[in-house]
Amino acid sequence: MSNNDGSCCAPQRPQDESKVASLIATPSLKSTGGEFLTIPAGEFMMGTNDSFYPTDGENPSRNVWVDEFRIGKYAITNAEFAEFVNATGYVTEAQNYGWSYVFKGLVNEIGASSQVTGIASSAPWWLAIKNANWFYPFGNSVTIEELLDHPVVHVTHNDALEFCTWAGYKLPTEAQWEKASRGGLEQALYPWGNDLLTHGQHNANIWQGDFPNLNSQEDGFFGTAPVNSFKPNGFGLYNSVGNVWEWTNDFWSSRWHIPESIETRKNPVGPQKASGNKVLKGGSFMCHDSYCYRYRNSARTFNSPNTSTSHIGFRCLM
Repeated sequence: MSNNDGSCCAPQRPQDESKVASLIATPSLKSTGGEFLTIPAGEFMMGTNDSFYPTDGENPSRNVWVDEFRIGKYAITNAEFAEFVNATGYVTEAQNYGWSYVFKGLVNEIGASSQVTGIASSAPWWLAIKNANWFYPFGNSVTIEELLDHPVVHVTHNDALEFCTWAGYKLPTEAQWEKASRGGLEQALYPWGNDLLTHGQHNANIWQGDFPNLNSQEDGFFGTAPVNSFKPNGFGLYNSVGNVWEWTNDFWSSRWHIPESIETRKNPVGPQKASGNKVLKGGSFMCHDSYCYRYRNSARTFNSPNTSTSHIGFRCLM
């Protein structure tokens, strides 16, 4: 197993790694069903003119038109993904590979250190854990049965597309995702405004303390949080920043969107496979301003479509 470093926010699974057969017994779990919000058609200011991470391609701030669409109020939960698996027998890529990346702090907390099979070289807080997957998010010792209302993780972009196909949904474009996350606020840093705290209260599940050694959990969570945690934004969307990174349908480029054209300013769908990587939005419970100040509306990163981690999930478009 190779441990490619990928983007700064998560390691990347090798594109050519062979898969192994790996099946798990999935109990019958009941989903409450998805809820969708209508985001009105119109222009919004996408991106930013601030220089947080110049190579990420957040710049420039630009007027983008997006037609009306319906997006999930919440990220897809473990219960919803279990319903999909129960109905189809689907086996995720992490199950087929036989391992997935787990944040070191989670591994230490549940005592799965014996399952470590590799370490990401430039980000040693990422461990390759044998048998970690959507149902066993930390390896074989703990299941999702007490995490049914948490976002599903250890799902690749390919897994997310399979779920969407089964459910009759799609993944949002980056523009759709960002418009929904902004909640009607123009150029605000966060879905709720420009101040991280509101009356001293946290608005998202991110890292507090000394990353990666100490999370003071001032927001109440160490790993993922239930998808309905914290207050929704102006459109009614929950946890679009923090908690888990969310896959979008766009291929990654840091420059494709810069030239002004109909293609980049009206219902943009991203480049035609400028790279093999896909855009991720929203940041995660691991984000800290000293390491990854990407729990912002305009922030973006990427990873390969076959990569899975303990902090990547997705939400759907109807």
